[in-house]
Amino acid sequence: MRSFEKLTSLKEYIPIKKKEGGEKNIGLLVDGPNMLRKEFSLNLDLVRKIMSEYGNMRVGKVLLNQYASDKLIEAIVNQGFTPIVVAGDTDVYMAVEAMELIYNPNIDIIALMTRDADFLPIINKAKENGKDTIVIGAEPGFSAALQNSADHAIILKPENGRPRKGNVAGETD
Repeated sequence: MRSFEKLTSLKEYIPIKKKEGGEKNIGLLVDGPNMLRKEFSLNLDLVRKIMSEYGNMRVGKVLLNQYASDKLIEAIVNQGFTPIVVAGDTDVYMAVEAMELIYNPNIDIIALMTRDADFLPIINKAKENGKDTIVIGAEPGFSAALQNSADHAIILKPENGRPRKGNVAGETD
């Protein structure tokens, strides 16, 4: 057991997965109480398809508060995401999860599905650490600062089911 005393960095012991065909690995965090609302009628399968345009989604977590119904949790699991139920506000837990992704050498892209400008420091920290960033949100209330800070901003439009994509400058295609 003495060999652990010489441990200087976990990164030396974490096996790095080889990327197939140069595709990037994505870590996606979903702000459940902010985004999974009836008025948005958003589909996580659509989000998964959008993410596949950017790379391989390796982490997909949906943060929920204690009021999440069992049916919602079951639907999240059935769509291949990991639900995380927290007591109280989900923002702190989402920030902690995001920091873990930022310092994970196996993740190339940090994607946040939220409308909340509180996560602007997470986007900035991810970029400082060489990660590409994506924010996914819906109107009304999708922070312009969050959209303009990320490398890619995707605005989901529930009425037609088609997303609008933008870049740092806010241009759309």
